Amino acid sequence: MSIKSDKWIRRMATEQGMIEPYQEGQVRATEQGKIISYGTSSYGYDVRCAADFKVFTNIHPTVVDPKNFDEKSFVDVSGDYCVIPPNSFALARTVEYFRIPRNVLTICLGKSTYARCGIIVNVTPLEPEWEGHVTLEFSNTTNLPAKIYAHEGVAQMLFFESDEACEVSYKDRGGKYQGQLGVTLPKA
Repeated sequence: MSIKSDKWIRRMATEQGMIEPYQEGQVRATEQGKIISYGTSSYGYDVRCAADFKVFTNIHPTVVDPKNFDEKSFVDVSGDYCVIPPNSFALARTVEYFRIPRNVLTICLGKSTYARCGIIVNVTPLEPEWEGHVTLEFSNTTNLPAKIYAHEGVAQMLFFESDEACEVSYKDRGGKYQGQLGVTLPKA
């Protein structure tokens, strides 16, 4: 298994639609000014956060149960940024839609700009032949409110290609998060 370079990412995105929309190179500023970078890096792809968020709240006290998750545990927020309460978390999704090849495993790591502020980005691996918008989880580990910016870089995807295709892919198994389009809550 080997990590893939910017050339491989560009080829897979442009020829096979692995990442849509795809941004070649790093975008560090827009007409509005400096931003947290996104786009192709040396050995990865920095994804952006879309403008729809689900912020965890304890307004309706309940037990957090992954087998029976109560949707009332979230408040929907839309906009150019989201403020996460202290010691809480929010869900969002990537702007980019991914189609992972059968012989590739993708790992997501948070960007250092957020990590240095106590904001942790968590995403499970994108398995071979998974596709969809990636649901992102932002944990605010501080005792102060924390801000996440929409349409800017939030995490980096690393692509690992195997020398052989897997026997059973996520698609073959009929994975429950296949083809997700928005912020997707836990499914039992």
